[in-house]
Amino acid sequence: MRKLLLTAALGAALAGCGSHDRGAPQSEADNAFQAKLQQQLLDAKPGSVIEIPAGHYSLKRGLSLRTDGVTIRGAGKDKTVLSFKGQVVGPEGLLVNANDFTIENLALEDTKGDALKINQGKNITIRGVRVEWTGGPQTTNGAYGLYPVKTENVLIEDSVVIGASDAGIYVGQSRNIIVRHNRAEQNVAGIEIENSINADVYENVATHNTGGILVFNMPNLSQAGKATRVFKNQVIENNLGNFAAKGAAVASVPAGSGVVVNSNDKVEIFDNDVANHQTANVIISSYFSTNYYNTKGVAADYNPYPKGIYVYDNRFKGGGESPDGMKLKMLKTAVYGMSGKFPDVLWDGYTDAKSMVNGQLPAEDRICIQGANGVINADGPNDYKNPSTDTKAYECTLPKLPPVVLEPAPKA
Repeated sequence: MRKLLLTAALGAALAGCGSHDRGAPQSEADNAFQAKLQQQLLDAKPGSVIEIPAGHYSLKRGLSLRTDGVTIRGAGKDKTVLSFKGQVVGPEGLLVNANDFTIENLALEDTKGDALKINQGKNITIRGVRVEWTGGPQTTNGAYGLYPVKTENVLIEDSVVIGASDAGIYVGQSRNIIVRHNRAEQNVAGIEIENSINADVYENVATHNTGGILVFNMPNLSQAGKATRVFKNQVIENNLGNFAAKGAAVASVPAGSGVVVNSNDKVEIFDNDVANHQTANVIISSYFSTNYYNTKGVAADYNPYPKGIYVYDNRFKGGGESPDGMKLKMLKTAVYGMSGKFPDVLWDGYTDAKSMVNGQLPAEDRICIQGANGVINADGPNDYKNPSTDTKAYECTLPKLPPVVLEPAPKA
C-alpha cells in the first residue's frame, strides 16, 4: 500500500506553533497544534506517516492512536518536543492500541502518567525517543516511560528515559523483544522485563537509577515470563534512593541494585560491565522478598522462585559496601564486618522444595554463577539467621539461550 504522507498538511498547519516561533500567542498556537495532531491521528490510515517538525509544543490532553500501520516521526529526540507539563486530561501522553506501529525521533516530556503506552499490538518499533520528567526524580512523576504491554515483536532502540517513578523502559506480558542501545537514568527501575517471553536486552546504559536492569515475574498476570538474555550492557552506579509510589512492586527494590532477577526462569546474564552498586551488583530473589502482596492473593499456578539463572563472563567492580535497608545492613555486618562488603551476587535463598529430587534442584533449575567475586545465600526463609558464602552450589553451567529474532512485519 502506498504510504499516505501527512507531513505537508501537518507541517503547514504547525509552521508557527513551536515555542520559538512567532505569530499567534503561545496558548493559541499550542491549541492549534493539539487539535491538528489529534485529528491527524484520528484520520490516519494504514501506511500513514505523520511527521512533526522541530519545535517545542505544549499539550494539555493526552493523545491516542487506534489505527494499524502508522508511523509518527519527529525531527530528533532533542528537536521535536511534546511537552505535557500542563496536561489536565488523559492518564498517558500517547496511548496506542494498534499493530505495525513506529514512533521515532521525538521527545515526550512531563506526562501526567505514563509517557508512551502501547497495548496489545504486534510489530512495534520505538526508536530515537526521549522521555523525560524534567523536574528530576519525584514520586509524582509518571510511572512508566516507554511501556509496551501484551505486545509481540517489539524493538526499542536508541532511546533515552529519565525520571520515571516506576520503570523507564518497561516491557510486560509480551513476546519476542529486543531492547538495545538505550540509556535509562534516574528512574526507579532503569529497564524492566516483566512476565515476558524471549527478550534480548543488550548494549544499553543503565546508570543512576535505583535498580539498573530488572527481570521480574509477578503473579496474577496473563503469562509467566522466561528466556531473557541480558548482555553487553553498562550497568553502573545505580544507587538512587527509591522514589516509587508506596505499594508498587518496584518500591521493594533496594537502592544500589545492578541487575535484579525476581521469580523469573531461564535468565542469562553475561558480558556486562556491572559496577559500584551499594547493595549488590547482581540480586537473585523470589517473590517472597519483594514485600509486595496482592490483595487478591496469588494464583495457584504462580511460580515465585527464580529458576535456571546463569551468570557468567561479566566484568564486576566494587559495590556491596552500603546495602539498603536495615536487615541487609545487619546481614552484611554480621557476615563481613563493619568495613566489609557483600560479594557481587546476593541470593535471597528461597528454593522450591517441591521440585527437589534427592535434596537437589533439577539441573535445568539451578542457579549457576561463574566469574563473580563471591555469592551470599542470605537465608531469607529463616530471616537471614544462617547465611552461607559457600560457592560450590553455583559451580555449574546451563544451556545457552538462542538469540531473539523478530518476525518480519507484514508488507503493506
